[in-house]
Amino acid sequence: MALNIADLLEHAVDAVPERTAVICGGRQITYGELDKRANQLAHHLASVGVGKDDHVGIYSRNSIESMEAMFAAYKLRARAVNVNFRYVAEELRYLFDNADLVALIHERQFTDRVAEVLPDAPELKHVLVVEDGSDADYSGYNGVAYEEALARQSAERDFGERSADDLYILYTGGTTGYPKGVMWRQEDVWRTLGGGIDFLTGEYVPDEWTLANQAKEGPGLVRMPVSPLIHGAAQWAAFGALFAGSSVVFVPQFDAHQVWREIQEHKVNVLTMVGDAMGKPLLAAYREGNYDASSLVAITSHAALFSQSLKHEYLEEFPNAVLTDAVGASESGFTGISMISKDSDHSAGPRVNFSKQAVLVDEDNNLIEPKPGAVGKMARGGHVPIGYYKDPEKTKSIFVEIDGKRYVVPGDYARYEEDGTVTLLGRGSQTINTGGEKVYPEEVEGALKSYPDVFDALVVGVPDERWGNRVGAVIQPSEGTSIDAGALSDHVRTKIAGYKVPRSLWFVSEVRRQPSGKPDYTWAKSYAEEHDADITV
Repeated sequence: MALNIADLLEHAVDAVPERTAVICGGRQITYGELDKRANQLAHHLASVGVGKDDHVGIYSRNSIESMEAMFAAYKLRARAVNVNFRYVAEELRYLFDNADLVALIHERQFTDRVAEVLPDAPELKHVLVVEDGSDADYSGYNGVAYEEALARQSAERDFGERSADDLYILYTGGTTGYPKGVMWRQEDVWRTLGGGIDFLTGEYVPDEWTLANQAKEGPGLVRMPVSPLIHGAAQWAAFGALFAGSSVVFVPQFDAHQVWREIQEHKVNVLTMVGDAMGKPLLAAYREGNYDASSLVAITSHAALFSQSLKHEYLEEFPNAVLTDAVGASESGFTGISMISKDSDHSAGPRVNFSKQAVLVDEDNNLIEPKPGAVGKMARGGHVPIGYYKDPEKTKSIFVEIDGKRYVVPGDYARYEEDGTVTLLGRGSQTINTGGEKVYPEEVEGALKSYPDVFDALVVGVPDERWGNRVGAVIQPSEGTSIDAGALSDHVRTKIAGYKVPRSLWFVSEVRRQPSGKPDYTWAKSYAEEHDADITV
């Protein structure tokens, strides 16, 4: 046995086999049933030649089957590869090739796209099809029905020993270009994202049995990750919950009202989402409906921070809940956290408490002394990934050695504060240099979104003859509102310095974000280039 994803799940199965593990789409499955079906799928994959270090693509919305498929791959010491269900054919061709897929499990509704791409993926030899109500014909590429494949296999857990060195791979969405596969040792990723560390104290869990043993002591929490499982934040919210014997509730795809219906029906205790992109429509739906969400004790954002104004609104609606921002990335894992309740001071900017493994470094990757006001790139040591799959040059660019220790430096900037926290400033590649002053988009976006009539905003640099660049903002007004640009500017000036205030504004019906909720700065910049600003000051 080892600190391995499949082993950790099996420990929980043995501890609480009759407890509900996963609920999704009107169905639910116990820990024992999840394990048996994952065993059947693993045996089927093994029967067609899938084994250690092979890559199995999972092309699905949130579903019970997607969880079964991931665990089945890990049981074989193979690697599950997340396939973004929003990809078009060209993107799928890239991913199938780059990830060296040998097998694919997909929902039936994606049949036509799979049929178009398979001729260009000669190494992908086997395809399983999950029923989803579609009547698409997959006979043209000899797809095998998922349930039929399971029915022919043993449910016994008779696999060999696994290793903490077995790999977990996650294809990142990225903000530009094609995604890249981040490779982690399974012990390392568990120690940073999956419950192998106490996020508040920074203490490591003693051994692989601790979480399962704790699961026996009580009924466990009911947790609901709202994000799609194609992203690491949702995967590890689910994995960590399952390792600890909790019940996990999903919706197949994001529907704000359906989320609240599930919370009400299943008495969800912990709700996780991706920042304002999900937080705002969820709050609007809650206010429109008559939902009982009294079971909620914690609401958290991962992969993107809540704006300060939205935190305040949530705490007004849920005064007995704790609100948490967890900061990290596919390449770094957990980096920091902030936790506030109704009685806490939530007037500060986007600040978090750094994890014990996190530091700031300068442009030459030297450690920065944690003095108030010092700005640098966020870096994390300790348990970090091996690197990017098939991309040694990109690996060298963000994984560095500092004072004999290995760190990952993804490129996000932060500033040390007097109280020991850090203020997050955003990705360095998006930094705007205006008249020699650096402006970090995330800081400006937070100020904009604190204005009541701003629903969402992305901040970009706009060419300027005098200053080199000026600050611009693409803004989505709240529904039914019309923004007074002068009043908005006056408000923002109370939050940030004058040189940071956007001087060009574009108003749009919807700010585009990636499926994960992360900002799509490429789109924002293109929009600003292709359209005259609505307001220029």
